[in-house]
Amino acid sequence: MNKQSKINSTISNDVPCPFCGILCDDLVIENKNNSLKVLENGCAKAISSFEIEPSEVSAKLKGKNVSLDEAISSACKILKKSHTPLIAGLGTDVSGMRSVMELADKSGAILDHMHGNGLIRNTLVLQDLGWMMTTMSEIKNRSELVIFAGTDACNYPRFYERVIWNENAMFKKKNDDREIVYIGDNLNSKSGINPNGKRPTVLNCKTEQIGEIISSLHALVSGAVLDVKEVAGIKIKTLQTLAEKMKSTKYGVIVWAPGELNVPHADLIIQNFCETVKYLTRFTRFAGFALGGNDGGMTANSVCAWQSGYPLRVNFNKGYPDYDAHRYSTQNVLKNKEVDSLLWINSFNSDINSPRASIPTIVMGKPETKLNFKPDVFIPVSTPGIDHSGQIIRTDSVVSLPLKKIRQSPYSSVHSVIKQVIERM
Repeated sequence: MNKQSKINSTISNDVPCPFCGILCDDLVIENKNNSLKVLENGCAKAISSFEIEPSEVSAKLKGKNVSLDEAISSACKILKKSHTPLIAGLGTDVSGMRSVMELADKSGAILDHMHGNGLIRNTLVLQDLGWMMTTMSEIKNRSELVIFAGTDACNYPRFYERVIWNENAMFKKKNDDREIVYIGDNLNSKSGINPNGKRPTVLNCKTEQIGEIISSLHALVSGAVLDVKEVAGIKIKTLQTLAEKMKSTKYGVIVWAPGELNVPHADLIIQNFCETVKYLTRFTRFAGFALGGNDGGMTANSVCAWQSGYPLRVNFNKGYPDYDAHRYSTQNVLKNKEVDSLLWINSFNSDINSPRASIPTIVMGKPETKLNFKPDVFIPVSTPGIDHSGQIIRTDSVVSLPLKKIRQSPYSSVHSVIKQVIERM
């Protein structure tokens, strides 16, 4: 038995993790008889995602087991009859998203990602006034002041290890030289304590008040005098001290997570970040950085932009791509009955379910997906970076990482299934 176990055991080094937008690419994973174990460099999210035991699940029609061929044929029938399908979720890799784009063009579909609300907050700012952004490598190698606005980056477990307190920075920045600031409500600042015990600065305020704080900092940086004693409960002297640090630092960064700024008009808060950054570049080097891209979000948005000229929330029903950031959200098109079928795709995360809609619904999901309803068609699909190779785009959108196949899977990829749907249509 031990001999057989050794024969069926392999170790993969430098494995990229597709389950978070920062795409750590240094994992060491053992495959023993097709069961995976993270040996090194895995966070809790990576361990739970890689080590889940593969399930044996059949394709289903309204809850009844069928062959993959039958499920694809039924999906084709639904999409052929549909005047305006909605293809949402979009948790897939570059190849999967390319095939989605082809299917949307042929079927006249509307496209939106499961994290579309967060993605669009950034997009609106970029389209309106532009921005000056940095990369993970630049933060790691150069930053002296990092301001976390509305996020503590806990949804990106290894961000501090890989970027903030990394000992391998190109210019050998000392951890004592890097200052961390948090602005927001109930943020966990423990990760901001440097290895030598230096604590971060914390400005507690409600999420919807972050824009007031940043606007005040912008005014103070520009030399304005604020005739008040405090803003959003923060003393002006505290803000003046931070404003001086922002002006004098050699390289500063404002970090936010658009998906966590879940308040009305969050795009205006992000716009405040970006305009403050622009002004600071008159004195020093300053940049913005957005944390996001989970579940293939940055990949889907980028591929859509490459191929259509627009970011997500595009409608192909008119024979050409028609973009509308608000009208074509998943929530709105379902609420307003602007679509007559739904194709939900999620090959990364079994915890985010398809919305339950009163229209024919096709779900392409991980075998472990536990739906709270029986869709018309369910097709289990393989996971990029575990069951098949592929590519995925990092949160800063400057790096496309190759994903590895590290185990055998009986399930087809999203790309393979959709190509079959397209051929039959």
